[in-house]
Amino acid sequence: MVRVKICGITKVEDAKLCADLGVHAIGLNFYEASPRCITPFAASELLRRLPPFVASVGIFVNWAAAPVIALCKALDLSAAQLHGDETQQVVDSVARRLPVIKAMHIGQGTAAPEFSRYRSASAFLLDSAVSGQYGGTGATGNWHLARTIAQTQRVILAGGLTPENVGEAIRIVRPYAVDVASGVEARPGKKDPAKLRSFFDEVARASREIS
Repeated sequence: MVRVKICGITKVEDAKLCADLGVHAIGLNFYEASPRCITPFAASELLRRLPPFVASVGIFVNWAAAPVIALCKALDLSAAQLHGDETQQVVDSVARRLPVIKAMHIGQGTAAPEFSRYRSASAFLLDSAVSGQYGGTGATGNWHLARTIAQTQRVILAGGLTPENVGEAIRIVRPYAVDVASGVEARPGKKDPAKLRSFFDEVARASREIS
């Protein structure tokens, strides 16, 4: 079964629905420029009401290592997703304290990123390359390059995924997990229950086909 991470959760009801649908992880975005940004206090209240056995991932863009570690420990997060231009030193420092998902941006015509710089990362999130933006754009990435990468790396596929295309993406890339934010939203920060249910149905169908 391909794992599912729903990112940009800001509402308790959305988190509970994701849990009921079998989500493996939710993403809490601490990037202030994002319309899905959540405060540490609101995240704490949401996590307190989250059912057990659901992982929680903090999303950070270009933070120093110390505050990432401090906030993750304070909220008891399962992992840190470093989604900016973090140096190898920052990734290594955070990875010594908790699992790190390092986001890498790929697009049509781009070469494979230098994964060797981030050996301490537990997984790589492949997002679409959109100039000046750090995710949540709804733009689709280079799935064929992602497929090649997934043969040697633990890949979490993101970027422009929707209920309509996630099945095809899984069949092509065969990722460890898929990650979606805008593709299942009614508006930024508020998930659409029908889109969520359809997304999980399509992931399950594609997972059965490739297993």
